[in-house]
Amino acid sequence: MVGRTHGIHGEPIVFGVKFLSWYAEMERHSERLSHARRTMSVGKMSGAMGTAVHISPALETAILSELSLKPESMATQVVARDRHAELFSTLALIGSGLERIAVEIRHLQRTEVREAEEPFRPGQKGSSAMPHKRNPIGSENITGLARLLRSYSQAAFENVALWHERDISHSSVERVIGPDAFGLLDYMIARLGGILKDLIIYPEKMKQNLDMTRGLVYSQSVLLALTRAGLPRETAYKIVQDAAMQTWSGPNDLMTNLKLHPELPASFPERELLAAFDPAPFLSGLDEIYDRVLGEHHHHFGNEGC
Repeated sequence: MVGRTHGIHGEPIVFGVKFLSWYAEMERHSERLSHARRTMSVGKMSGAMGTAVHISPALETAILSELSLKPESMATQVVARDRHAELFSTLALIGSGLERIAVEIRHLQRTEVREAEEPFRPGQKGSSAMPHKRNPIGSENITGLARLLRSYSQAAFENVALWHERDISHSSVERVIGPDAFGLLDYMIARLGGILKDLIIYPEKMKQNLDMTRGLVYSQSVLLALTRAGLPRETAYKIVQDAAMQTWSGPNDLMTNLKLHPELPASFPERELLAAFDPAPFLSGLDEIYDRVLGEHHHHFGNEGC
């Protein structure tokens, strides 16, 4: 399929690397969540000002260890809320990662693209007014809920600065964002998981879109082929860009416009030009990338989707 940057066709990729990138990100989120769990696994029994007036630090440590907690190293009346802010920012990051996937699905489902599509159940209505509609409503739902999670993260940051040894401005906030954030994220993971499990893929449309720009996605390959043949890079760039602009606006494909370019050296072998339009080199490093991300799991999953 075609890879896109800025929404514009770039170079050939394979569909599987999108999933691989999401997988790698979720691995990082898993590590962040583990770290946040450790950060939050503290308690305090050190009194109204945190100064251990009525219980010794050693006894506090012993009691908390029975609960698999460590003592807050220096508490006030409460455990410091930077810990909570780290947790909620982690939840917001996970939500943003889910939104990244959802936004990709929404783009791929656009009518002009239609390379992938959310599952559409029998009897489901896309629009009460337009019976043809099949809308990415699940992914849009994920996008909206990610905004809520980020707002909860902001609220948690606002809770860090309390007056002196404590006020309770944080309390009302945490009573809302605590259950809401975890409930929302659980729902988002379940819903997006269902979408991905039954995602509809249109490989023929991917091929059509890859070919849509009539060879423009191979412009860098041609540029490199010309520089390897001895042309100065600026000269090679001008030749390829001229031919590319003519391809955008005219009837010919890129290869034809390159052959017609007056500055293309007659000595440039046609086989080198043809080779520059071969998608195979774009796949050559993918096995190593899959191994780098998945390790031994790569061979368990197989590489049919690569």
